[in-house]
Amino acid sequence: MDGPFRADERVLLADAKQRRYLVRLVEGGEFHTHAGVVAHDDLIGREEGVTVRSSSGARYTALRPTLTDFVLKMPRGAQVIYPKDLGPLLMLADIHAGVRVLEAGVGSGALSMAMLRVGASVVGYELRSDFASRAAENVRSFLGEEVDFRIEERDVYEGIDETDLDRVVLDVPEPWRVVKHAESALHPGGIIAAYLPTIGQVAHLREALDHSAFAVAETIEVLQRSWHIEGQSVRPDHRMVAHTGFLTAARLLCDPVP
Repeated sequence: MDGPFRADERVLLADAKQRRYLVRLVEGGEFHTHAGVVAHDDLIGREEGVTVRSSSGARYTALRPTLTDFVLKMPRGAQVIYPKDLGPLLMLADIHAGVRVLEAGVGSGALSMAMLRVGASVVGYELRSDFASRAAENVRSFLGEEVDFRIEERDVYEGIDETDLDRVVLDVPEPWRVVKHAESALHPGGIIAAYLPTIGQVAHLREALDHSAFAVAETIEVLQRSWHIEGQSVRPDHRMVAHTGFLTAARLLCDPVP
């Protein structure tokens, strides 16, 4: 989306300390913080990048949110997969335009949005109805109504109805219980990928993959370190986003090796 800001779209407001706020614009609406009030009407009809002042004189720069901004600030019930893991997961699972993906454990929709935006067709299995509703709302709020996305409220451990899939992507506590279902649902060469928070879960998954028709398995972890750059002061930041989860992927063989 480009052009002036419109009513009912989301904007990102950044203050002088780089604190960021995600706001849905409403005619006559107001954004309130400890630093005063910003009228939505001061933003509607203005170009992206405009700076406005609150009632107490605080400055806010208004921009359209990136996917990273939206994932970190969007309404959510489940913990999201962080942006530092979303990009590598798309590469590890080779998600691209036209691939058919079964995603289980949709949560708040962060991974769904990342896959849909590169052109994948996604069917989501989500056990909790509140998570399913939130994910659907988040996806359509950021990407619109035309995306190829459907969520079913069901348990992936009980099976996968879809066949001839290109990818099965899992954010569930026990993905090893899905390995056999994925063997039937994927075509040869298809990829299973999983996001897991603990190495014990990864070990259990890798053991299941070792005794399956999948091969060429790999597991990675992504660490993110930002830098402080201010004049001649150039150094790594004191804090970094270290462990969030492990990413594992494997390929389905047409002729499994015993």
